[in-house]
Amino acid sequence: MKNLITIGLPSKGRLKEGSISFFKKNNFKLTSNGGERNYFAQIENLPDSKIIYLHAKEIIQRLGDGTIDMGISGLDLLKESSINLQKKIEIKKKLDFGVADVVVAIPNDWIDVQTIADLEEISFVFRDKKNTRLRVATKYPNLTNNFLVSKGITQYKLVSSLGATETYPFIGSSEIITDITSTGKTLKDNNLRVLKDGFILNSQACLLISKKKAATLRPFLNLLI
Repeated sequence: MKNLITIGLPSKGRLKEGSISFFKKNNFKLTSNGGERNYFAQIENLPDSKIIYLHAKEIIQRLGDGTIDMGISGLDLLKESSINLQKKIEIKKKLDFGVADVVVAIPNDWIDVQTIADLEEISFVFRDKKNTRLRVATKYPNLTNNFLVSKGITQYKLVSSLGATETYPFIGSSEIITDITSTGKTLKDNNLRVLKDGFILNSQACLLISKKKAATLRPFLNLLI
């Protein structure tokens, strides 16, 4: 169908709930024929549309390659993606859910380390006395690199985290972490604290569009925002 609008929505969690609620508030009811595991839905009063439930990260990829026209995903995932991909995607609206911060967090017992400047000092101690680099565990390598380099930190190496990043300093896999947090509770529960100037990005859910589909989407966007 030539004028079909394909919309990617997050497939789970609070981003999924918030996305469905956002459409509902704008009088667009989503309906699905299948059960809980069905990855497709329709907008009841918009026949030329198709909803696909995807991982929030995949929504960014697919907007970039133009296989979906519009989507809702986190600002953190957009900013973590390659510059080339970001150039193909436009933020139409920042939404009032999925709010969280990407932060630099350190173990509580590093009492002398309060700021990024202190972290820089520690990184040189690691290099000079231990002949090793400070390890930073993260799921956000691009955001972390950009932030640390912008603050003049050079003596570190990234460790890719596959989950439960907050455990890494305590199992000997890294010294510090960068992670996303909405309340700070998980960090606190795991004996970590955020550096005073360790805020990398304030993230939230965003309505995003593929730039090359902007003209086609205009009438629908006028109804939605």
